[in-house]
Amino acid sequence: MKKIFLLTFLYCSAFAFSQEQQNKKQTMGLYVNPTLNLGYNLGNSIKDSQNKDSQYYQQYISPYLPNKITYGITAVAGYNFIPNLALGSGLKYSFIDDNFHLLYWVIQPKVIFNAGDEPIFIDLSYGKQINNSVVSDSQFYGLKIGMQVSYSKRLSQEGGIILESHKFENSSAVFVGLSYGITIFSNKNYTAYGED
Repeated sequence: MKKIFLLTFLYCSAFAFSQEQQNKKQTMGLYVNPTLNLGYNLGNSIKDSQNKDSQYYQQYISPYLPNKITYGITAVAGYNFIPNLALGSGLKYSFIDDNFHLLYWVIQPKVIFNAGDEPIFIDLSYGKQINNSVVSDSQFYGLKIGMQVSYSKRLSQEGGIILESHKFENSSAVFVGLSYGITIFSNKNYTAYGED
């Protein structure tokens, strides 16, 4: 009876410990995430509805209204300290119009679901303008929902949908668009490529 009890205990212990190992979630560790984005101005009808020939429009309105399309690049470095949460900071350049070349300092928390080979993530972004342009002291709030696909031991590709609200001196804009980037991380065992 003691032998059966001992064998049952050892079997259950081995099963429990192996199960814990399989379910163990990893973190990326330190990461760098450069991304490209392209967006469409949802509020562009305001610009289209104005009398563009008027002096008032050309002097006071047109210089502060963004175009229909925006594009830019963001580079964020951060740390994934628990499996479902990471925090990063970096720079974002946005070309919004001929006079709108904006450089933002960005803070970006990242929420990660199903960490590992193909995680789904949500990036929340806040940016404050740090350069001088036709506008100054601009800021933006952003939301990105996307998915990473592992590519190698320390590299994943990502794609996502973005929604950004920009506040300029005399105007504002909301952009919706697409984002593509890569994530380079320090933990080589984060994806299946790292398992030897």
